[in-house]
Amino acid sequence: MPRPQHRPSSIGIGLFLAVVLSLPPGLAHGASVDHGLYAQLLERYVKDGVVDYSGFQKERQTLEAYLDLLAEIDTDTLTPDEQFAFFVNAYNAWTIWLILTKYPNIESIKDLGSLFKSPWKMEIARIDGELMSLDHIEHGILRKRFPDPRVHFAVNCASKSCPPLLSEPYRGDTLDRQLDGATRDFINDPENNRLEGDTLYVSKIFDWYGEDFDGEIVGFFLRYARADLKRRLEQNRDRIDVKYLDYDWSLNGY
Repeated sequence: MPRPQHRPSSIGIGLFLAVVLSLPPGLAHGASVDHGLYAQLLERYVKDGVVDYSGFQKERQTLEAYLDLLAEIDTDTLTPDEQFAFFVNAYNAWTIWLILTKYPNIESIKDLGSLFKSPWKMEIARIDGELMSLDHIEHGILRKRFPDPRVHFAVNCASKSCPPLLSEPYRGDTLDRQLDGATRDFINDPENNRLEGDTLYVSKIFDWYGEDFDGEIVGFFLRYARADLKRRLEQNRDRIDVKYLDYDWSLNGY
């Protein structure tokens, strides 16, 4: 005997729509983040890690529209890779915004903040209904939630010695490739790290966050070094002495 077919009532459909529309933006839209606006800005105004802040200043409204979009996302609805990409992009985009608050009358991000509060402790980033500092995004979320040392080559502190800002946003579906690429590019750039005889001169990042690299700086370099650098590291591994380079806090712009 055929079973009676039950059609959804208009009341049921209405209830369903009401629930969907009331969900947090990330969940209601399939837990994805549209980084399109940010991608356009990065493509136009970041070349080989050098940032055209005057260009960003002209399109500050577009940057702020992207930051408004991030503020509407419920990050709990994102996958781990999407969360990682979200917070890296948020850190970098809010850093650009912070520089623009004083640009062009600024030579270093350290010119911002005050005697009692560094720029990294200023609560400026609107995320998950809270105001967060850059320090909280980097140390309280990224390093705490995702113990991956490659994060240090993804976040950008607007300074010349900082690993360069990519000309594209980080994305959940390409995250591993992007992190590997950023790490390899930084490790193999002699402006930031170099091997002279038995001495490996490395970025101060490896000193500040040594615990993130398990105290195995040479081992970490071997994992990401290319060609001649990798060969020389392998030949001299047991004799290598690590020294840290000075950090250039000058603005990473033109």
